Amino acid sequence: MKNDLKVEQFGIHYMLDGYGADAVILSDAVALRHILDTLPTKMGMHAINEPVVVEVGAKNRKDPGGISGFVMIAESHISFHTFPKRGFVTIDVYTCQNELDTDKLTREFTEFFKLKEVDEYTKKRGTKYPVENIY
Repeated sequence: MKNDLKVEQFGIHYMLDGYGADAVILSDAVALRHILDTLPTKMGMHAINEPVVVEVGAKNRKDPGGISGFVMIAESHISFHTFPKRGFVTIDVYTCQNELDTDKLTREFTEFFKLKEVDEYTKKRGTKYPVENIY
């Protein structure tokens, strides 16, 4: 790319690993679908398809099975993988918005999953995204 090309940030990738979660909630496909149905609106995002929630059986020692969920949003996606037998959930929220209320997201997930501890990560994405079309 040319050095004089004007760029901006494209979006934000928020990741949360939740520990000590409620095993019943981690196993409840209806409740998990509900959070994917309601969270986009709460966060000022726009779902563009129905959420998909799938129970996945045990794969190996590290993965004793759980539920995976995904919803596409106009801004990108929200996804999670639950591990009820481990009290663990891993969550991704990727948005092309340049701002994201990560404190609100953390509260929503902590309350919903009844998390005892979390690790959060936020990464700026597309930091060299062209301001204008290049082709």
